[in-house]
Amino acid sequence: MMISFYNTLTRKVEDFKPIEDCKVGMYSCGPTVYDFAHIGNFRANIFVDILKRSLKYFGYEIKHVMNLTDVDDRIIDISLKKEMTIQEYTKPYIEAFFEDLRTLRIQPADVFPKATEHIEDMINMIEALQKNSLTYDRSGSVYYKISNFKNYGELAGIKPEDLKDGARIDTDRYDKDNVQDFALWKAKKLDGEPCWESPFGCGRPGWHLECSAMSIKYLGETFDIHCGGEDLIFPHHQNEIAQSEGATGKRFVNYWLHCAHLQLDGEKMSKSLGNFYTLRDLVAKGYDPIALRYTLLATHYRSPLVFSFETVEQSAAAINRLRDFRRRLEREKPEGGDVNKSSEVLETADKGFNEKLSNDLNISGALGEVFTFVRNINGMLDDRELTEQGRIGALALLCKWDSILDVLKESERGAVDKEYVEEMIAKRIEARKEKNWHEADRIRNELLDDGIILEDTPQGTTWKKK
Repeated sequence: MMISFYNTLTRKVEDFKPIEDCKVGMYSCGPTVYDFAHIGNFRANIFVDILKRSLKYFGYEIKHVMNLTDVDDRIIDISLKKEMTIQEYTKPYIEAFFEDLRTLRIQPADVFPKATEHIEDMINMIEALQKNSLTYDRSGSVYYKISNFKNYGELAGIKPEDLKDGARIDTDRYDKDNVQDFALWKAKKLDGEPCWESPFGCGRPGWHLECSAMSIKYLGETFDIHCGGEDLIFPHHQNEIAQSEGATGKRFVNYWLHCAHLQLDGEKMSKSLGNFYTLRDLVAKGYDPIALRYTLLATHYRSPLVFSFETVEQSAAAINRLRDFRRRLEREKPEGGDVNKSSEVLETADKGFNEKLSNDLNISGALGEVFTFVRNINGMLDDRELTEQGRIGALALLCKWDSILDVLKESERGAVDKEYVEEMIAKRIEARKEKNWHEADRIRNELLDDGIILEDTPQGTTWKKK
């Protein structure tokens, strides 16, 4: 099936055609590890996870690279104040980031390059830019001269007249009002500041240079997909293009994909605004991380996601509905049924899910197909129209879709001792046989206190988490 994506560079939805058949090179911007990541950051990581899982679902082989920025202005400032090396300061945040990825079931990248381990690659890129007359030196620092790069501003929609010729900016992060030359190499300024020897003097690379050098090292001078949050379009991704194409003379990336912000109380969630929650904050409040995963994935990636605790509760309810549906399919054994209708419902659902997902990752539409399918199959089970083959097919389809959603399995945090539950159910069944209703009710209530709901059906007693 042909997949299409909205390409930020062309501002239109395009059919996806990788450089190499059935193989995809993909780069996503990773964390700057000066603090714990917040759930707004993980909205972008979940988007990348769904993108990668979807490509695999449709048969592509992926090589995914995600950088770890372990040196920048903030890291240097804080580590100096704490009298720590940048490695000592960043290590716990890197470990926490990987732990959070596992908690949210975000598949890891194939390569996680650290900026501090690729300084030589960055120096080589600066030298290539120097040869192409795209740099100049000032006080031991090297700057990129944006007016010498023909297509500067194309990704961000910046007009040539907006360029501020000769104006320089030293800070790693800045906004759209600062369309100025940016630092490729920053001279050492403070005592104790980490620096590396280079042909330009002792210093460190600029933040924008890191992704250009590392993505090309692992994916080649031209690769298929580069993605991240929409806040990175300018200046970061625009500067990546200028650096990479200025050094190689080749097109840097074919498809640029960006996700919209997560919002809280009408504003973008960010550390600078102070309106953020870390994943750890929310898990400590008792929220299931899988419900948080569902919340972060259920809205189309190009639409702003308005975060609320009510939405997380709704996500938990949606997951429970899917898990209840799976349990019903696992325990019921249909006899007879309508063969044609069973096949038609499965084929229609599979086709609908695939069409929605392949159309610019329309995950909200795909979820709509899932819950329509749940309703239809439940109705067929009620009316005894589903065949045994249809039941098996429905389970297989649900499992296939969950290769993208990854919400059916309970989180370790909410894991249940199944042997204990089954043992208690067996004791309750025995108590009921002996007409010991008091003991049967006691067992039911004890399990309910542990968050386990019993359901007595014609096929026997089943259970689920509350």
